[in-house]
Amino acid sequence: MLTMIMLGVALAILASAMAWSASSTRMTHRSIQHSRSVVAAEAATEKVMSQMSRDFLNGGEKLVLDNLASYRGTVPQSSDSSFWNNWEFNDAAGNVGRTYVQGGVSSKYALLNSSYSGLRGFITTYSVVAHAREMNVLQDVVGGVLQEVQLARIPIFQFAMYSSGDMEISCGQPLAVTGQVHANKTLYVEPDSTLTFQSAVTAVSGILFQRHPDDTRGAPGGSVVYEKPELKKSPVAAMTLPIGTTNSPEAIRDIIHPPLAGEDPNSALGRLRYYNQSDMILVVSNSGVTATSGRFNNFSTHITNAAELAFLVTLTNSFKDAREGKTVRPIDINIGNLTLWSQTNLSLRPALAAINPASNMWSLYVLDRRTTLAATDLSAVRVLNGAVLPSRGLTVSTARPLYVLGHYNQTNAANLPTTNTSTTRPASLVADAVTILSANWTDAKSTLAVGSRTAAPTTVNAALLTGVVETTPGKYSGGMENFPRFLETWGAANVLTYNGSMVKMFPSLYATNAWGKSDVYAPPKRNWAFDANFDDAAKLPPLTPSLVKVFRGQWATVAPDKNTVAVAP
Repeated sequence: MLTMIMLGVALAILASAMAWSASSTRMTHRSIQHSRSVVAAEAATEKVMSQMSRDFLNGGEKLVLDNLASYRGTVPQSSDSSFWNNWEFNDAAGNVGRTYVQGGVSSKYALLNSSYSGLRGFITTYSVVAHAREMNVLQDVVGGVLQEVQLARIPIFQFAMYSSGDMEISCGQPLAVTGQVHANKTLYVEPDSTLTFQSAVTAVSGILFQRHPDDTRGAPGGSVVYEKPELKKSPVAAMTLPIGTTNSPEAIRDIIHPPLAGEDPNSALGRLRYYNQSDMILVVSNSGVTATSGRFNNFSTHITNAAELAFLVTLTNSFKDAREGKTVRPIDINIGNLTLWSQTNLSLRPALAAINPASNMWSLYVLDRRTTLAATDLSAVRVLNGAVLPSRGLTVSTARPLYVLGHYNQTNAANLPTTNTSTTRPASLVADAVTILSANWTDAKSTLAVGSRTAAPTTVNAALLTGVVETTPGKYSGGMENFPRFLETWGAANVLTYNGSMVKMFPSLYATNAWGKSDVYAPPKRNWAFDANFDDAAKLPPLTPSLVKVFRGQWATVAPDKNTVAVAP
């Protein structure tokens, strides 16, 4: 009897152990299978996010919205790999072969939590959820993964200095850079005096204390101070405009040119062209000046009153540009008169009222179609009398070189020599190259030696998006210290006060003579500052382009029938 009892106990223990072992095996297999399913679900979300990121970087958020249906039908396929032959995906709503993609949830203009500390952007968050199960296995286990992706549009005028390629800074006088600095390639920090960075400094390919390899001058003789060394970072990811897969500086230059015949204005490049976005298009041809409304109403409003156009534009002036060695034939635009006209005209205002209750224009594109200029002439645009801008601000853009004559965008005379921009209006100047002519400039003296072209203290408050002549073997570009060009003798007493954002985007196409020629200018004392107004979305210049960047947000596993993460009570 005792033997029988002991045998029964032993058999019970053995059966229990075998049952535990079988259960443990099943649980282990289930855990392994769940892990495999989660990894497969993550692969599905990654496939969607890679396509979404590519579309956003190449075409902006419009392209993402246009392709939402495509993303929802995207899952790993056997054409990707034979591994996926035995997998099934669903969107937790009963739809096989589908991925759940939630439409964008927009946030306010917010600080970015990234390597670009201090930058602000318009952030839209998308949720991507996939559920996966492996078929023809012992245990049918579904794994689900949620990933959030943040698509950020970062207004480009948030930088004190930005370059789409290499950037060089070789100041011969003390220079303090008050805002963020970024180079999409290499930043060559090469001062011959004291250069102080007061904010973040980032570059994609390196921040080097040396001359550009093609710059044959001697080693830098100055020093560099990084007031926030923790914000000096390289390498970092590039930040580009969403103009398509080709994003070279030469390709970016197309945003300041009119579109080619037949180009879709809703294409990635078409949406960023200043010509397609501006309120008013001013055209100068051999026969004179014409103007129309912009693409917003298909250019259907024509400004035909000759007196009105003469009030805004003068074509009879000329002056010499000593750097280019040419006679400039400017399209002179009287900004003060444009501001008055914008407040009262009966042609453009009714058209603008349909899209803007204020009815005041805020953007002007100037197109020069003159074909009768001599080879020694330079077609250009010049803005003058620019102290007072339209109430909403003003962006003037052109594919030609642009000259700024005298003070620009400062209604309070007491603030002219200061960084006080409390009374300025949002403004940008966009062109092939930008040259600043002081308040003392006269066209008649432009042919005299530089010593006879004496500047006066001048203040310009506007973002600049323009081109440069890049450094080539033996010829320095002039660097960011000469990003705005000069044609006068300035000297320490004649300060150039500049508040804005300097964006170096492309090689110049028309103003192409190299920096460093004699008898062109003597540099000003530079009182330069980033305009902190641009940190406020409401105070950005009209038509400010946005760089695009993709950031990853939340990652989590989800229940088989859920597309959200459970929140604890």
